[in-house]
Amino acid sequence: MRIAIRKPSFWSKVLLFLALLGPGIITGSVDNDAGGITTYSVAGATYGYNMLWTLIPAFIVLLIVQEMNARMGIVTGKGLADLIRENAGVKVTFFIFIGLLLADISNTMTEFAGVAGSMHVFGVSKYISVPLSVIAVWILVVKGSYRFAERIFLIFSVALLSYIVSALLGKPNWSEIGSAIVRPQVPLNFGSISMIIGIIGTTIAPWMQFYMQSAVIEKGLKVEDYKYTLVDVVVGCVATIVVAFFIIVACGSTLYANGHGTVINDAKDAALALKPFAGAMASQVFAFGLFIASVFSATILPIATAFYVCEAFGFEAGIEKKMKEAPQFYTLYTIILIISAGIILIPNAPLISITLWSQRINGILLPVVLICMMLLVNNKEVMGKFTNKLWNNLIGWSTIVILIGLSLVLLVMSLF
Repeated sequence: MRIAIRKPSFWSKVLLFLALLGPGIITGSVDNDAGGITTYSVAGATYGYNMLWTLIPAFIVLLIVQEMNARMGIVTGKGLADLIRENAGVKVTFFIFIGLLLADISNTMTEFAGVAGSMHVFGVSKYISVPLSVIAVWILVVKGSYRFAERIFLIFSVALLSYIVSALLGKPNWSEIGSAIVRPQVPLNFGSISMIIGIIGTTIAPWMQFYMQSAVIEKGLKVEDYKYTLVDVVVGCVATIVVAFFIIVACGSTLYANGHGTVINDAKDAALALKPFAGAMASQVFAFGLFIASVFSATILPIATAFYVCEAFGFEAGIEKKMKEAPQFYTLYTIILIISAGIILIPNAPLISITLWSQRINGILLPVVLICMMLLVNNKEVMGKFTNKLWNNLIGWSTIVILIGLSLVLLVMSLF
């Protein structure tokens, strides 16, 4: 007697995908944090639509890199930090992670600067909004479970689409946008090159690679889940670029079009500057998106930092573990929150310098992380038959060479 094996129906596949949904979309969405929003806002206000072209190569590279992350996590069951330590040694790992830790603390400071700035638009003092946000974020991570936190993160991801509304209220010129993407007019100088590095650094941040891999592991994804995870990654990358696109468009169609290079000091200034040109609603929607993005990233970024530092040096890590099971992880997480929020509460702290340089540091550190990733994902002892294809390697190594080249050009320009 033959037993009929039923193929999964369309809806069962959809339900399975929804169950596996999370790491790709969350990692992509959290990339549009306060630092990213500020960088995109400055790009739009300073160069109009002329920096939109950078999002096309950024999308391609982001997709390739995030896919490699997910594949490494699924195949090895280990985080990126763990793999780097096992294959590069403790000394190399130590110096890489000291640089990443300092960059991530400055990035987390930027998130709380975003909380302070966005709430200022609604008349709330930073001395109220920042401490309350720290408490809420800490409770969510320390007292909640990964599954509960993931649901909150997915809601935050959807809320970031509010930037589409803000951009449309600015009545952008779509023919000018198309022309700027095809034939951008960008002067080659220190400002434009540092802006390109900043956009790439915030679109493909080093810490994202560690969070993506740790999220895949915490969710318990296996090789048979890969095709659904790939869809999750694609959706997350598309969401990242769409939000970035509309932030640049919102500022390009209002601040640049009316002021030809309006100077803004942070994303809060962008929100306030939109009001005369696009109306109060556009300004408030922009500020709301900034608040959601800032709280979202202020939760995720310290998690990623504490995770990869603890993992690199052999300590237990992960929000599924209790505090007594992973004391180093939760201690480091708490310290990062306190330091980052504390500096933002200092009167007259140079928030814009912290924000823009944190993104530039991301762009400079990114090649180091990508080199480690490329060596690992092509190592058959690590990945078995799941090593990179030729086109993965071409895009990956080309990105590394271009980023190093841009960083060297920026260094020479800053010296002369």
